[in-house]
Amino acid sequence: MLGHFGALIVGSCGCNVHFAFVVYREIAKMNQLPKQMLLVCACMFSLVGQTAADSLSDAQRASDMGNYAKAVKLLKPLAAKGNAEAQFKLATLYYSGRGTSMSFKEAARLYRLSAEQGHVVAQSNLATMYYWGEGVPINYVMAHMWKNIASNRAEGDRQLRYAEQLNELARNMTAKQIAEATALARKCTANRFKACNQKR
Repeated sequence: MLGHFGALIVGSCGCNVHFAFVVYREIAKMNQLPKQMLLVCACMFSLVGQTAADSLSDAQRASDMGNYAKAVKLLKPLAAKGNAEAQFKLATLYYSGRGTSMSFKEAARLYRLSAEQGHVVAQSNLATMYYWGEGVPINYVMAHMWKNIASNRAEGDRQLRYAEQLNELARNMTAKQIAEATALARKCTANRFKACNQKR
């Protein structure tokens, strides 16, 4: 029985950490997995998280030293695995064309992926891209929605800055557009930033 579950553990650890955790928890409830194995898996999860943190730190150091190509190289695998901070940092490099070819479209795609995981600055930056039509079509409703979400979730000076930007954006919108954007922001937040598209 342990051999079967051992194979399941290895497969899960290699595929999806969240799924693996659920599997371990359920197996532990059934008392079919030794506590030692749970400890090993917990250590593995910790190492995976530490590796990602180290890579992000290395990418930041490379960026700070002007080695943007190295930063891009370090961030790409993390972003592909769904790391929100890596997606945000990589989007910023694509937006500025540092270390890679400038691509507003790729920047918007990565900002969206990060925003959908709750990254506040990515949410604000995506709003700005919708406002100016950078990498996405100009859409004041979507710009207002994302800026509203970011403004409500930010803290300190950033919150004040986002609120000012939101007010400025609203001056270019109709009351109907603002109402639609506000409703979308509520729905998007309730859905944990998923399925936040405007219906046509």
